Amino acid sequence: MQSRMITPENINSPQGYKKLYNFHKYWGKKPHEPLAFAIEQLTDEGDIVLDPFVGSGTTARESLIRNRRFIGFDINPIAIELTKMIVSPPSYFKVYESFNIIKNTVKDEINSSYRLQDGRIASHYLWADRALEQVWLRGGRGRAREELSPSSEDIALFRKYDSYQSKHIRSPRFFSNSRINTHSDLSTSDILTGRAQYNIDLLIDCIEDLPPDVRNSMKLCLTSASGQMSKMVFAITGRGKTTGKRSTRTEVGSWVIGYWRPNLHFEVNVWNCFERRISMLLNALKPGDPLQGLRLSDSMENFFEQEMECYISGEPCQTGITNIKEKSVSLILTDPPHSDRIPYLELSELWNSILNTEVSFDSEIVVSNAKERGKTLSTYNNDMYDVIKTSSHIMRDDAFLLMLYNSRGKSPWTFISQVIDSPSELQYHGTFPCYYSALSVVQDNRRGSLKDDAILVFGKPQVDSSKLDKLATIPAWSPEIPIK
Repeated sequence: MQSRMITPENINSPQGYKKLYNFHKYWGKKPHEPLAFAIEQLTDEGDIVLDPFVGSGTTARESLIRNRRFIGFDINPIAIELTKMIVSPPSYFKVYESFNIIKNTVKDEINSSYRLQDGRIASHYLWADRALEQVWLRGGRGRAREELSPSSEDIALFRKYDSYQSKHIRSPRFFSNSRINTHSDLSTSDILTGRAQYNIDLLIDCIEDLPPDVRNSMKLCLTSASGQMSKMVFAITGRGKTTGKRSTRTEVGSWVIGYWRPNLHFEVNVWNCFERRISMLLNALKPGDPLQGLRLSDSMENFFEQEMECYISGEPCQTGITNIKEKSVSLILTDPPHSDRIPYLELSELWNSILNTEVSFDSEIVVSNAKERGKTLSTYNNDMYDVIKTSSHIMRDDAFLLMLYNSRGKSPWTFISQVIDSPSELQYHGTFPCYYSALSVVQDNRRGSLKDDAILVFGKPQVDSSKLDKLATIPAWSPEIPIK
């Protein structure tokens, strides 16, 4: 997977997300290069690495590839399923065979819900609120797409499914959060058309009949594709207007962070969305994978007693850490919640509803703009401080703790200041930047947004100074505290 050697220089110029790191649209991904460098320089083979907020699983995968043992926690169900998949991927052939089963079973039925009067299959519908403006067909090789005016048959076909309610998608739980455009009365039908719900149900029915070792991978592909199946796909018009060469062409956007439901939007053929995600997964798996077939421990007890390689748990890290053996962990490497920057559980509710998993919102460490959640800055800082304080007890005497963090304001840094200032066993050593592999819409457009994280380095009293010297070779390494 690594196409180049990880050096102090190239961790500051990370490559874009590729292969297994690219196929899902999980929020808040971080580049693998700085994480890999830290694991290589601060641990030895067989050492235990812990990530209390495992997210999309990058630290887990980079640890296991380097023959380190790994423990990870996350209360977000989609994060747990994604991490388990990328640390123990299915084989290319199992995914390929399973996809063919799905294709032969439901593709024609799904496409029939997008069939035009002449028998051709629509790929996109352009809607202005409830008015159908255009019907698009894919262009063949070397041919432009075809844009048609909607017929009465097209409208009648849509209405056939308009009142359909999914039998598989759990009713999502949304809070009143203007930052991500949600309210407590928001329902599945506000996000997905009846036609999309019907076709997603067809896919889920088929996926449930697959063997367990490939079933979750298929569900992850479905969740990853679900944004493009929704009413949240922007129709982009007037591209280039800032350059003075405004285009009249309408283009297909994507699901942007948050639950924004634009007036002018696309309805995209569900089969095409799903097929594209499967293709991305197959492309990632085709060369083979060094972690294929890795066996995950089913309990913390077995992880230690049987010296297994990996344990991933969906419990809150606040309780999970207390079950880890004291002085057993060599490195804690994590990207914790950054105050109110990304409310992961609230944003992931569409995916978790499709997985039909329950979510422990009360256990999330976050600052939420949804006031009914009671997730305040004070509670956040207290919870984060407790996690770090508790983590200190399970760290070896020569262990490191590295945390990726940023915030424009000073208040969310309070827990970090408490750790630095308290007479604890953790000592602050310095920081270096973690530059993002790819800019996002949020980073590009939010005024005053931050373009990278700071990786904060802490250590127990007996850390190897030569390992710190290796970190100090990283360009922009600083012993200063990056709190403004």
